[in-house]
Formats: sequence, structure tokens, C-alpha cells
Amino acid sequence: MAGAIAVGVPAFAVAARRSTTLLGTPMLLPAARGIDRRLVLGSVLFGVGWGLAGFCPGPALVALGAGYAKAVVFTVAMVVGMLVFELAERSRAHLGRSAESAAESQ
Repeated sequence: MAGAIAVGVPAFAVAARRSTTLLGTPMLLPAARGIDRRLVLGSVLFGVGWGLAGFCPGPALVALGAGYAKAVVFTVAMVVGMLVFELAERSRAHLGRSAESAAESQ
């Protein structure tokens, strides 16, 4: 963890001063700085998955390439989790727009 922080802090400091990436695309850094329920629950879920499976996403992809069956199961579960999250976010956004439309029409 210390190694990741030692690399990440200077990288984010440099990225924060730039408006575009090295390839010319817009620099999109997270704007949210607060700790909320969603962040804590997502972190707990990530940690539980990592602890149960013994894989973090990056090393899991390497193990997948090496043909480890456990990595196949983890990667499939990870992708399914990402799809479920995406569907939940779209549903949440749609419900928010519907509520705004209903409020405006009254």
C-alpha cells in the first residue's frame, strides 16, 4: 500500500495541474472529495471480495492470462459486478430524472 501511495500522490499532483492527458484527451479526475455511505459500502464490498478470492483486479487479470481457474471465476464475478453496478446507476439516474419531471409538471 505504501508503494502505491508513493506513486499515486505525485502522479495525481501532476495530473491535477493538467487539462489534457499526454494523448490530448480531457483530463477527467474525480471531483468528489467527501466520504459517504456509497463509498464506504463499495470499499467494504471490494475488500470482502478481495479477501475471499485472494485477488485484486489487476493481479487477477494476470492470473487469468496464466490460466488459473480461480482467476477465471473471480474475473467473471468482477465483470458481472461491474455490469450490475452500471445497470443500478442507470436505473438510479432514470428514477431521478422521472422524479424531476414529475415535480416540474406539478
